[in-house]
Amino acid sequence: MLDQRAKYDRFRALHETDTAFVMPNPWDAGSAKILTEMGFAALATTSAGYAFSVGKRDSFASLSRDEILANAAAIVAATELPVSADLEDGFGAAPETCAETIRMACDIGLVGGSIEDATGDAANPIYPLQDSIARITAAAEAAAGRPFILTARAENYLWGRPDLEDTIARLRAFSEAGADVLYAPGLPDIDAIHAVCDAVDKPVNVVMGLQGRAFTVAELAEAGVRRISVGGSFARAALGALHRAASEVLEGGSFTYANDALADVDVAAMMAQDKRGERT
Repeated sequence: MLDQRAKYDRFRALHETDTAFVMPNPWDAGSAKILTEMGFAALATTSAGYAFSVGKRDSFASLSRDEILANAAAIVAATELPVSADLEDGFGAAPETCAETIRMACDIGLVGGSIEDATGDAANPIYPLQDSIARITAAAEAAAGRPFILTARAENYLWGRPDLEDTIARLRAFSEAGADVLYAPGLPDIDAIHAVCDAVDKPVNVVMGLQGRAFTVAELAEAGVRRISVGGSFARAALGALHRAASEVLEGGSFTYANDALADVDVAAMMAQDKRGERT
């Protein structure tokens, strides 16, 4: 069984190759086990996927740090793979709050995590640059010497600010502040992705599964991307299958959806076989 340092070493090595790897996002322990058995090399949590699974919206107001970390800990315990976490905005505006979040994340066995520059305030959706730099600096200092890869996210494109120049400037500043991986979700096209990869000096993460064209792994690797995640899109795909199956039963009275379902024996083979002990 790999310890945290070994998982970290494996995770870091994935970023140092000359191609891209896919790091899918399970939303609970069961989905983590399935993705592990399928052969992926690393996993990442998804705040959106977790939120949907517990009947909440993916928002700062709905999700606490404790529950996000508890979900991440369950995923870490369910897999031998390196796990990185979606740590929202660090769960607070203050740099020290971001630092504390990184320490807590590392303490539960995570080997990576992301801090974003979105505020959760629709009127002022992005932290000012200097505040953002201070937050990433504090997070990087907290990660220093620990088996932890820090990802810094520039959220402009998810909050109605499609400014590529500013996004690149932010990513460069985050790199100088100590981030190990850079991430700008929602980039509109392959040219923008290529421009980001060319402009920065750290590995770039790109998310697929959002709206717009879905580029292939090969296309993203050619553009310079090193890591590809899927955010909450696997969770939404699972919910889509549930919705289609339920609609068939409710509206058509048939059950053909079961033809596409994983067999019970196959799912069981991927799940934990631990026993609770002898029954009395």
